[in-house]
Amino acid sequence: MDRIVFMGTPYPLGATWDGSGVNFALYSFHATGVDLCLFHDAGDDKEYEVITIHECTNNIWHAYLPGMKPGQLYGYRVHGPYQPMQGHRFNANKLLIDPYATSIVGSVEWNDAVYGYTPGGADEDLSFNDKDSAAFMPKCMVTSTEFDWEGEKPLHIPYQKTIIYEAHVKGFTKLNLEIPEGIRGTYAAVAHPASIAYFKSLGVTAVELMPIQVFVNDKNLVELGLTNYWGYNTIGFFAPDARYSSNKTPGAEVNEFKQMIKDLHKAGIEVILDVVYNHTAESDELGPTLCFRGIDNAGYYRLTDNRKYMDYTGTGNTLNANLPSVLRLIMDSLRYWITEMHIDGFRFDLAATLARESHSVDRHSSFFDIINQDPFISQVKLIAEPWDVGEDGYQVGNFPPGWTEWNGKYRDTMRDFWRGEEVPVSEFALRFMGSPDLYKIENRRPTASINFITAHDGFTLTDLVSYNDKHNSANGEQNKDGESYNRSWNCGVEGPTDNAAINNLRNKQKRNLLTTLFLSQGVPMLLTGDEAGRTQRGNNNAYNQDNEISWFNWAETDKGLLDFTSILIHLRDVHPVFSRRGWFVDSIVQGQGRGISWFMADGHEFADLHWNDVNRTFGVFLNGYAIHLPGPKGEMVVDDSFYVIFNADISNTDFMMPLMLGDGWEKVIDTATPGATLDVNAGDLVHVAGRSVMVLKQVVERHM
Repeated sequence: MDRIVFMGTPYPLGATWDGSGVNFALYSFHATGVDLCLFHDAGDDKEYEVITIHECTNNIWHAYLPGMKPGQLYGYRVHGPYQPMQGHRFNANKLLIDPYATSIVGSVEWNDAVYGYTPGGADEDLSFNDKDSAAFMPKCMVTSTEFDWEGEKPLHIPYQKTIIYEAHVKGFTKLNLEIPEGIRGTYAAVAHPASIAYFKSLGVTAVELMPIQVFVNDKNLVELGLTNYWGYNTIGFFAPDARYSSNKTPGAEVNEFKQMIKDLHKAGIEVILDVVYNHTAESDELGPTLCFRGIDNAGYYRLTDNRKYMDYTGTGNTLNANLPSVLRLIMDSLRYWITEMHIDGFRFDLAATLARESHSVDRHSSFFDIINQDPFISQVKLIAEPWDVGEDGYQVGNFPPGWTEWNGKYRDTMRDFWRGEEVPVSEFALRFMGSPDLYKIENRRPTASINFITAHDGFTLTDLVSYNDKHNSANGEQNKDGESYNRSWNCGVEGPTDNAAINNLRNKQKRNLLTTLFLSQGVPMLLTGDEAGRTQRGNNNAYNQDNEISWFNWAETDKGLLDFTSILIHLRDVHPVFSRRGWFVDSIVQGQGRGISWFMADGHEFADLHWNDVNRTFGVFLNGYAIHLPGPKGEMVVDDSFYVIFNADISNTDFMMPLMLGDGWEKVIDTATPGATLDVNAGDLVHVAGRSVMVLKQVVERHM
């Protein structure tokens, strides 16, 4: 009996179950024909049903299959010219993933059949490969949107109250013995009560998950017995990767992901996704034909005039966000994760790529314009990695209002300051105050700056103070890229040591960097395990290390550092003077009643002529009575005042408490001697250890 096929509708794109059947819709501007392939199971590559789609509206091929239900596996074959020199690489012998698939079952098996050309041939990608790839390709699955959210609502935590924790689903949970072994490394593990208790105790408000959209393990890594652990190789922009699901039933990863979000939201924790819309897993002209290349190569990618791909990403290809079809794909994907999966925000990998009009980056590009007018996307957290590999790729401070940015200048300045480089006081001050030189434009605020010391890409905090050079090779061979590249300092010995003095200095340096991070204006981001002394043994690029090098080793947690970090985060949380939502409105050097003032060790304020000097010892007064902007109910925001002493010099220094600030101070943080108490009055000399930070809080009651 022939299957009944209705004409269907061009929207929505993808496979949509309406309770009575499934509508299939696939965009391709240049295709001459589309076949829908229906499979009984993921390994089926022989006995499957082929339905030729005849309807095409606005370049969208569509059909409706009555009676079809969620769980159906499918893929596409797309017909058209194979003319690489004209940008077309159609090859109907290749089974293709639906770009809008919400569940993808199985993974790419590296075989010559998944290439549109004949690998190793004399003509390379100009040749045509007629091998059928169905046996080596994952299959898409029709899913249902049914899920009981139990009235869960978006949290909408303000940026100034946000503490971001960058984590990897597997790496964060794989070695946590408080989580049942069967779910470690999965979405369920991230939302397990042990994980939630940890987040709450630490004080983080948002978990930023490294890529979880379906990605491909690169062929060269598979051949080496490695994997693309980080996941920056996306092929399915609507589908959570099933490798992180504890339930291995095909399609179950969708609801497990939703349950994770639901549980984290109940605990008051937001979820931000690291997303990769700048390129796909199909690589350059010698890459495989998995999805976009076979559906409409010229309709998705930035191409040159000689069959090559423009590569602003360092991965071989770049999606063309200037094309309406690509913009629609990205916006539909973002909107899906917000409305259907309840995600609270996104961190955009190599975001500068998405803003390229022609070749240059444009902060008023179509990409930004369309997000700004979208009623859903514009209301969530939007975080840019503000660079790519183009000549003008470093775009820190060049994103429009509504966006926040990873502040690479903050990272570099604070690393340099604490490793003893010559950093002018003015440069430190700008970063500490939220980088007004970068973000105080078009009504942006200090919260536009996502401050971080470390991230997934580079050394962990422990390794930052333990290694000058990277140690990334399998045999442990040292790679002499130098401390100037990493902006690291090993404190005198490369790697682990039994030298107590060096270990004490390293521990102090970690506390210094964390204290600077959490007391700076802007939004702090903490890398998984930095609060607990996690090490990657000197590996500063562990993208392919799905093993103990990358995983959080809970058994080796530095409890003292963890407690210290929790104290810092709590201090920031309860004191708005450290997390202002507006700029300091006065001069950073002179004036009365200022929100911030800068002092030399002798108790005198910095004068203009000394502002650009290199000075490793200074004090910062944060005035709790000069926050200026009102609270959420229009109330005046008043806080305690603090005096923060930074001493990055090797020597101990006596600081005179400024007379103009008055009496009554108590020590709340000391990175040299955590937990030690001290009471101070105006004019007192405060002994501050070399390479340390001391934080003093003014005790208002003493003036009454």
